[in-house]
Amino acid sequence: MPVPNDRKYSQTHEWFKVEGNTVTVGITQFAADELTDITFVDLPKVGAPVEGGRHFGEVESVKATSELYCAVSGKVVAVNERLADEPGLLNSDPFNAGWMIKIECRDLGPLSNLLDGPAYDRMVAEH
Repeated sequence: MPVPNDRKYSQTHEWFKVEGNTVTVGITQFAADELTDITFVDLPKVGAPVEGGRHFGEVESVKATSELYCAVSGKVVAVNERLADEPGLLNSDPFNAGWMIKIECRDLGPLSNLLDGPAYDRMVAEH
C-alpha cells in the first residue's frame, strides 16, 4: 500500500505533514510493522522545544525501543494524548489517528531534503 502523498518522509521512517506553519509528525506503517506490537510511546509535552535532526521521543514495542527523530525545529503545540492509553494506534492507523505531535515551525526548509511518497515507497521496497 503506497504511503500518502500529502507529506514528507525521513529515512528513519517518520512522516511530516505541513499545514501552514504547523507540522504534524508520526511514524510510517513500515516502521510500525517493523516494530510489531507497540506498547508505549514517550512524547514531549506541549510547549517543549524540538530541534531538527535530534530525537524527540521513543516508541517501545515487544520487539525493540526506537528513538523518534524530527526534521524541523520548533515548539510542540499539540500531543496526541490518545497514544498514552492506546499506543496500538501506531500499528493500526499510523497515518491518521496515530499522529504523535504537532510542531509550530519558523523554518520549513529542512523538509525539502526529505523524501516524497513515491521516493519513500522505493526506499522501503529496497529494504
